[in-house]
Amino acid sequence: MIVLGQEQWLNIYDFGRRFFTVVGALALPGSFIVNSPFGRFTPRSTFLTVNGRLGWVLMEVWAPLGFVLGLLNSPLAIGSSPALTKPQMIVAGCFLTHYINRAFISPARTPSRSRMHLIMPLTGLILNTVNGGLLGTYLSSPFAHEYLQPERAFGSPTFYVGVFFWAIGFIGNVWADEILANIRRKANSKRADVAKKDVGKEYYGIPHGFLYRWISFPNYLCECIEMFGFALAASPVPNFAAMASPETAYDMSHFAPTFTPPWIFLWAELCILIPRAYKGHQWYKQKFGDAYPKDRKAMIPYIF
Repeated sequence: MIVLGQEQWLNIYDFGRRFFTVVGALALPGSFIVNSPFGRFTPRSTFLTVNGRLGWVLMEVWAPLGFVLGLLNSPLAIGSSPALTKPQMIVAGCFLTHYINRAFISPARTPSRSRMHLIMPLTGLILNTVNGGLLGTYLSSPFAHEYLQPERAFGSPTFYVGVFFWAIGFIGNVWADEILANIRRKANSKRADVAKKDVGKEYYGIPHGFLYRWISFPNYLCECIEMFGFALAASPVPNFAAMASPETAYDMSHFAPTFTPPWIFLWAELCILIPRAYKGHQWYKQKFGDAYPKDRKAMIPYIF
């Protein structure tokens, strides 16, 4: 059995941090070009596709598993890791609540899901394990333990604002998903226009109510708000001026030194969800034509 020292764990952690930052940067232009092969963009052929519910669970479950593994093992701690503080437990609870809903409750409550290409759960295995492991490792690190001491966190408005944004985003995310699920529930109960004319395709309708009045993807917007709140509560805001300083700009040993995993997670979410919202919005307009609300934007009311 190979036992790694703290310096080796720190190198692995820093590599993962850089890796996930770069993946987000590459995903931003790439997602505008290539459609993720699930949901409305499920391939017509069932070759190498899996059941939508099963695929979704297999895609998302790795994030909480990696998070718990990093949190419990505390690879960056010196000696035995100290007990988690209450603010650390609150932030950890926010992350796990999000993913318990995302990986288990949400797919269980959805009447049906389109099949997805096998590449999605395989990609999720890699990216979500890295992301969850990074966040769990960060949150159990000496830095996070010090930053999230009760007297410091509970005495700072930033912590409360972060938790508030997380809660608002989580509620909005669940609400938006429930509206989409109700569309399919009603369609399935009526047994009208639900026949699978295209293999692997599910019924899609125009969502209404809540933020759907203004945007096509309030679930994406709310998830970004949620992860912004999580990052704000869990970690200091990155010092972008320090990152851009001439002394460290080209030194990979100081790659984005203040860009901690909670903020990297938010960055990756934005890079993936913004183009996905744009592509999905175009799909809605093409599918429903004049019936689709013309003043509805993709993800940000009145703007985008």
